[in-house]
Amino acid sequence: MAELGSKFLVVCTVAALIVALANGDAEVTATPSTICNITVSGLAQCLPAITGKSPPRPTKSCCAVMKKANLRCLCNYKSQFTNFGIDPNNAMALPKKCGRKLPLECTKKV
Repeated sequence: MAELGSKFLVVCTVAALIVALANGDAEVTATPSTICNITVSGLAQCLPAITGKSPPRPTKSCCAVMKKANLRCLCNYKSQFTNFGIDPNNAMALPKKCGRKLPLECTKKV
């Protein structure tokens, strides 16, 4: 099951990178395995905390990833999360659960 989740996240990240590169998003780093300052494997650690109707609290390792994330950059992808089965409201709640404050433009519900 964890392998399926990791593969799903890789697909999501690749799709987001393609969109970002097509839009000229300067926040995406040059390496294809990193988006918004976090690696695909780092994002995979947070997948359980953003999927399902009642996701569990994020793990310490997930929160460590969130502390490195460029939240303004991640917010740019909020409207695309549903295309990949991720609840955008769960995803946007994750940084707060890890002690970070979202930029104001990210706080609107999708």
